[in-house]
Amino acid sequence: MKYSVLKKQNNSRLCFVCGLNNDFGLHASFYETDANELVAVITPSEQHQSYPGRMHGGIAAAILDETIGRAIANGKEDQIWGVTLELTTKFRKPIPLGQEIRIVGRVLKDGHRFFEGSGEIILPNGEIAVSAIGKYMKVPFDKITNTTMDDNDWFYVDNPEDPDEIEIPEKNPG
Repeated sequence: MKYSVLKKQNNSRLCFVCGLNNDFGLHASFYETDANELVAVITPSEQHQSYPGRMHGGIAAAILDETIGRAIANGKEDQIWGVTLELTTKFRKPIPLGQEIRIVGRVLKDGHRFFEGSGEIILPNGEIAVSAIGKYMKVPFDKITNTTMDDNDWFYVDNPEDPDEIEIPEKNPG
């Protein structure tokens, strides 16, 4: 299915998942869609492998955790962040290296201080490789770290290749 991209979220400098200056990171781009879901796009490389040709399960959990945790910002001010309290993953299929994959995250329950969300890593053929559910605490950035964040650490990247629409393969439990 195709969804309209409403907004692209910021990237950071050194985050493992979205940091553009992290040589070993995933360099994820995050897109808010009209389906009220957040979609991350990555292409895992050899630095992200466990068994030859397969993405490490811990890295799969990390990208799902970040995508679900960022979903709270969909259509809202992006000053509230999701800090993980609990994440449960289910691994179904291996994730190949060198192929662009989509990660979808959404908020299931939004409370005053906490939220719950779910997400999937979807392979190009529509199979769900990994799914997760999580519980998160809503925290303003200045309460997460004692470091100030400036435009060198958290920034919007305008890329002419960013899509106006994003296609998510029809989910197939496999």
